[in-house]
Amino acid sequence: GMYPGEVLVGGEAAGVVVEVGPGVSRCGVGDRVLGFFGGAMGPLAVTDERLVAPVPAGWSFVEAASVPIAFATAYYALVDLAGVGAGERVLVHAVAGGVGMAAVQVAGYLGAEVFGTASPRKWGVTGLGVERLASSRDVSFEGVFRERLGGGGVDVVLNALAGEFVDASARLLVPGGRFVEMGKADVRDAASMPGCVYRAFDLGEAGPERIGEILGEVLELFARGVFRLPPVRVFDVRRAGDAFRFVSQARHVGKVVLSMPREWDAQGTVLVTGGTGALGALTARHLV
Repeated sequence: GMYPGEVLVGGEAAGVVVEVGPGVSRCGVGDRVLGFFGGAMGPLAVTDERLVAPVPAGWSFVEAASVPIAFATAYYALVDLAGVGAGERVLVHAVAGGVGMAAVQVAGYLGAEVFGTASPRKWGVTGLGVERLASSRDVSFEGVFRERLGGGGVDVVLNALAGEFVDASARLLVPGGRFVEMGKADVRDAASMPGCVYRAFDLGEAGPERIGEILGEVLELFARGVFRLPPVRVFDVRRAGDAFRFVSQARHVGKVVLSMPREWDAQGTVLVTGGTGALGALTARHLV
């Protein structure tokens, strides 16, 4: 109930185009694409052609599916909304998660100095030195970073936490700093956040044209070797409940991807050994 509006589960995917509508020119049947879809937790999904892009050569569908939301969200937040510039200090929460890992890379590409929070047991995968990390389990990060910054603060906060974590993060901002809220659990009124520029957002507000542009820009940076793919944990879609439970328990690092079972080829050939027995006969009848 925290997410605004009626939204189908499954917002990003990678796969093969099986049909296109009239006037579609950016992709064709048989193309391997990645992008944004509504209701992508099934064998078929429909989307606007502006919201997909070709899967880069050498990428698996699992790797491709791990990129769109995390990197587009981080890019939109830090480039379009926060306008992060070289030399600025950026605090990113949950840097061991998909968006957090992407945000660290985007901020680094922009020339910013990045600080992050994560569970201490996940620090080794964040890509940040220990001097730029603090625990995400309590608000001690405020004092830790204040000391490491010599009493100074950060220019931008990219937040998805709630409650006292929001307040502690806001106190770390320099006067006039930018607080970009991507979470849904504790969205504040901008008037209640004095001394900073507060902006809560949802990626969908950018619109299909800009989201498609961002996806293209992100993939170009991957092609140039600027960005790296996040670590991925794969679950069969038939174990979706286990996957969501895994994420809700904060056990994941990077992204969790659901894979689709392969369909039988109706024109293919199957060899059944021991086919004269009861099990073999049952299997053969099932395949016909």
